[in-house]
Amino acid sequence: MHELSITEHLLEDCINSARGQNVSRIRTIRLCIGQLRGIVPECIQVYLDMLSKGTIAEGARIEAEFPPVKVRCRDCGMEGEITPRRLECPHCGSLRLELLSGKEFYIKSMEVDIDGDQSTASDHGLE
Repeated sequence: MHELSITEHLLEDCINSARGQNVSRIRTIRLCIGQLRGIVPECIQVYLDMLSKGTIAEGARIEAEFPPVKVRCRDCGMEGEITPRRLECPHCGSLRLELLSGKEFYIKSMEVDIDGDQSTASDHGLE
């Protein structure tokens, strides 16, 4: 259910970013979602469909990418990728890990119509 609150903020941020740039429609919102965030893009899409009615984001699609979880081992000092199902150093098996990435959440880009022309606006951050 936390996706409802996230989607409310996401929609507000997208509309605010589009404001003043002659955006007539937001077609696609591309998200970067860390694998440890526990955010389900399909739920965001359902809430976006509901919340965006009557706005420039009505009908917008959510696309998501899930970058790998990266850690640094506090025992061997090596960096590597892990999965949420196997939370140990891939080099020595230690559980003493420093998280380098995996909890991010931001708008990577939006595909929009500007005065009827389609374009992409990139790198809108949302933490």
